[in-house]
Amino acid sequence: MQKPSHSITRRVLLASATTLLAGSALAQAAWPSKPITLIVPFPPGGPTDVVSRIVGKELSDRLGQPIIVENKAGASGAIAANQVKRAAPDGYTLMTLATPTLFAPLFYKNTGYEISKDFTPIAMVYDLPIVMVVNAEKLPGITTLPQLIETARAKKGALNYTTSGAGSFGHMSMELLKDLGKFDMQHVAYKGGVPAITDTIGGQVPIMYADLVAALPHIKSGKLVAVAVGSPERVAAIPEIKTIAEQGIEGFSAVSLGAFLGPKGMPPAVVERLNKEVKEILAQKSVQDRILGAGAIARFMPAAQLQQSLAADYAKWSKVVREKGMAAE
Repeated sequence: MQKPSHSITRRVLLASATTLLAGSALAQAAWPSKPITLIVPFPPGGPTDVVSRIVGKELSDRLGQPIIVENKAGASGAIAANQVKRAAPDGYTLMTLATPTLFAPLFYKNTGYEISKDFTPIAMVYDLPIVMVVNAEKLPGITTLPQLIETARAKKGALNYTTSGAGSFGHMSMELLKDLGKFDMQHVAYKGGVPAITDTIGGQVPIMYADLVAALPHIKSGKLVAVAVGSPERVAAIPEIKTIAEQGIEGFSAVSLGAFLGPKGMPPAVVERLNKEVKEILAQKSVQDRILGAGAIARFMPAAQLQQSLAADYAKWSKVVREKGMAAE
């Protein structure tokens, strides 16, 4: 029997490879062909959950497939992150990353993941403004950051402040601010933003670094006085309040964020499609208004820039954690 020639063998191999590539391209082109799960690492009702549902509904309409929002709370988002990490990187399991989940490995041992190594960045979705507030009765007359810093220096470290918890983004931000502003205050950690802000209103602790969504009603009512926002630009909800950078701490920026990620190794074509759709969704004024109503600010960032931003944030705040001795539990 005559053996096939080398040229015939090459043609057969080439045809097989072409068929495989075409099949792969077809599979990607067909995405999505079934429902997509968007995992939220926090309970229902908070800004991360509400924004995920707003953007998820818009995304569902554009992709022609249901977006199923699944809340998987616990361990600052580590439980959700590990579920997504183990999922198939086919574009059918995504996660809304919030700042606490990015920094959880700094505070908890054996979280089981690293954002930079185990996930595919897709797009930034929102900023969550953080505001420094004081109790109007306990610290009368203090309306600016320089006044607060002057008071803290006069009290020589006896002044207390609170946040939603030890290792929270507010905690890290205030510790950085204390170094840059050369003043001292003692941190009183609460387990959650609600009890912390309740006691700030009650005067048990006179100062809080709080999520704007939680503090805004009390700022409007006059129970709390906003003295500064941590973001690099002023916030539309309280445009009269200056940033920390505007009040003498040049270059200061502390921004909590939300972004869409997927498991490591997602097809580039799927990431590009998601990136395009999210960008167009966030450009809509109606969507921006609904996100603002949830206490966040719509802010798009493409995948490559998001990856760089997450890496820079992790490096910046890791340094703060190390220098302040905020050891992992």
